[in-house]
Amino acid sequence: MNQNRLMRRLVVVEARGTDAFVDRLRRAWDAGDAVLPLDPRLPPPDRDRVLAAARADEPVEDGDALVMATSGATGPPKAVVLTHAAVEASARAASARLGVDPARDRWLACLPLAHVGGLTVITKAVHTGTPLVVQDGFDPRAVEASGATLVSLVPTMLRRIDPSGFRAVVLGGSAMPPDLPPQAVATYGSTETGSGVVYDGVPLDGVELRASGGAAGGTGGEIEVRAPMLLRGYRDGTDPKDAEGWYRTGDAGRWDAQAGRLSVFGRVDDLIITGGENVWPAAVERVLGTCAGVAEVAVVGRPDPEWGQRVVALVVPVDPADPPPLAALRDAVKAELPAYAAPRELVLVASLPRTPLGKLARARL
Repeated sequence: MNQNRLMRRLVVVEARGTDAFVDRLRRAWDAGDAVLPLDPRLPPPDRDRVLAAARADEPVEDGDALVMATSGATGPPKAVVLTHAAVEASARAASARLGVDPARDRWLACLPLAHVGGLTVITKAVHTGTPLVVQDGFDPRAVEASGATLVSLVPTMLRRIDPSGFRAVVLGGSAMPPDLPPQAVATYGSTETGSGVVYDGVPLDGVELRASGGAAGGTGGEIEVRAPMLLRGYRDGTDPKDAEGWYRTGDAGRWDAQAGRLSVFGRVDDLIITGGENVWPAAVERVLGTCAGVAEVAVVGRPDPEWGQRVVALVVPVDPADPPPLAALRDAVKAELPAYAAPRELVLVASLPRTPLGKLARARL
């Protein structure tokens, strides 16, 4: 056999939300090549970093379907390799959980296609034969007028639309607000897990979970996943899975095997230990996000000579001339969480760093 026929290319495709992108993806797959969706919004230095991490000039292995750059929310981007088998497993498991019916459903893809949460809308449609509408970016009016019954969004987008026309709204990318509409489905997953693998706290069929190692201060541990939709490895040749196929996510949570439910606390490295007590930023952020005068909020730990770390709230005020007082924020937290979780310092900021999907980029706080 001609050796050249065994060489599978990595095809770099500008990830614009168009039918042409979907066609280019299909043609690359038909040729046996893998695709790297490249975010067209990246400035040249970031573009170069993604291409370097993805080793765009090197061939891929037989069976590789996608090379996806991670969001960079926790550091430099990595290049995740997903096989055709993994992509199909993700698409079919998610579609089964949502009860997707190609005869009556229609997907809308409006998230950035260079990220797994946006691209897997297309792969779900492709693998199940479900009709698909592709939009180049998020426009609330266009989303509402799309005629789709299924859509994947992030919480900031959900707040800007009337979701009543959708049968299901799949949410991911950041902490969930407390007032979700009934058809919203909160997902947990990552690029390495091939998109969401837990829907409303319940793992998809074929997904195994465990949380161990004491990462959550005795109430849980680091979340680990074993599933057919996991990455093959990274493009640098490393494989984060252990010998038994378990992937350590870097997130902390609690897995209740008896109830079959997962609770996610946040990134292991985000844990704040103040006065010997554990505080998870996401829990505090959920409370503060509902407070009057708070447009956006992030919670971090800062060194403190007395407490080890003190809880600090970084707040984007609705009205910079009339920001919410620290005392009011502390009272709100203490009404729902232990008193030690209340912020001891308030820092007013003009904006918070976020990834293109709207996820808080904690590494840049």
